[in-house]
Formats: sequence, structure tokens, C-alpha cells
Amino acid sequence: MTKLEPQQQQEVWQQAVEDAGGKVPTGRIVKDVVQRIMERTKIPNTYQLGEVCQILAKDNPELRGKGGYWAIVSAVNEFSCTVRMWNCEYTVGLQHLKSFNYLPAECQQMQVICDRLSRVYSSALEESVQRFLESLGKLNRAYLTAVEEKLLNVLESEYGGEITP
Repeated sequence: MTKLEPQQQQEVWQQAVEDAGGKVPTGRIVKDVVQRIMERTKIPNTYQLGEVCQILAKDNPELRGKGGYWAIVSAVNEFSCTVRMWNCEYTVGLQHLKSFNYLPAECQQMQVICDRLSRVYSSALEESVQRFLESLGKLNRAYLTAVEEKLLNVLESEYGGEITP
């Protein structure tokens, strides 16, 4: 709702209360009304395939625990994007994404990192390994440090992933 103008926010709330039969509307009802208004106002989707974005989980229970993680746009829809994280895939409304504005080469680097993390993560992991991979999933840069690279190489060899130089 915060992406809408104040007048539209009031309209959303009034419509949501009406849809809820005069009672306090559920989050789902509010979300549906917001979606209808966004469709009507045609906020353009400027994201591109392969773009690296940060997940903004605020006000979306489906994204709980994913806030701050990076994801790669794998499909561009009219009012949402499908994004691939290193451990899952989500379809996310535009209000829940923020571009990192990486250069194309940096986006390609992130795709490689995502693929590598995915290969390791799909194995049965110890908790400490899982936490390390999760920390890489929150990086706000398009590269691994030398130590991170070495650790990921060790995990790839231990859990059967391909080792890249």
C-alpha cells in the first residue's frame, strides 16, 4: 500500500473495509484491492531478466525471513517478477523488490554464485554450512571475497558440486 499515493491508500482502505463487510479487512483483502488499483494505474514493470534485486519482505508474510536477501529476475510479468534465490523461487510484487543496479557483468557473476550455492544447498547440510550459505545469500556485493571463495570451493568438493576457479 505504501507505493500508492495517499489518496489511493484511502481508497484501498475504504474498498477493503467494504469488501470485508464493514469489518477490519484481512491482509489478503487489502492486498487484492492494492493489486486491482495498481493494475488500474499501470505502474510500469522496469525490471529485466537477469537483474539482481533485493527482496523487501515488509507487509508480505509469504516472504517472511527472506527480507534483505538477493534474488535474480527469472521472469518479468506485468505487475510482478518471478525471482530465483539460491534456495527457492518466488513470484513477487514490484513493491517487494529493489534493484541493486548492477552492471550486466556483475549480474552474470551473481548468476554464477547463485548456481553454485544452489548446487551445494540441495544436499543435506549441517546447520553451520546452512548458515554460511544463508549469509552469502544476503551479500550486498556482486563478488565473493577470497576467503568466501575458498570456503565455497571446499563445500562444493565436500557436497559434490562443481568446482570453479
